[in-house]
Amino acid sequence: MPYKVLAIDDDAATTELLSLLLSTHGFEVLMANSGRAGVEMVRRESPDVVILDLMMPEMDGWEVCKAIRAFSQVPILILSALDSPGKVASALDAGADDYLVKPVPSGVLVARLLNLVRRSDGQPKQAASYDARPAPALPSSERPLSEAQLELSLRENAQR
Repeated sequence: MPYKVLAIDDDAATTELLSLLLSTHGFEVLMANSGRAGVEMVRRESPDVVILDLMMPEMDGWEVCKAIRAFSQVPILILSALDSPGKVASALDAGADDYLVKPVPSGVLVARLLNLVRRSDGQPKQAASYDARPAPALPSSERPLSEAQLELSLRENAQR
């Protein structure tokens, strides 16, 4: 069963683009083009994760986030053009779980959404085959260079 994503953004072109992009990755995408409609859709549809814009008229993203948190713990990912540290912090303080700045590569968006859904489902982050044992030591001739060794090696090659 595909994960259900609710995209809340006052820009219909953005929600359409998100729908197109995420549906190609197997998500079921719901769209709301106002904060109030988004809050009601969270109540009615119980999405697995919410993508929320901050800058919306009437009810902004901070208000939407607080309203959703009053009745739900659905993961909320903020997707905004605002990139100041204060705005990011205030969105997280309002109850958001993650924050990405527009434009964002589609692979990063999908990875963050999947991570939020996995965490909320209580599923492990690593694949079941993950082995926590340390890797065997390599012979000194095959060990990767440290950053300092790499920098020194690059300088020596540049001087030749």
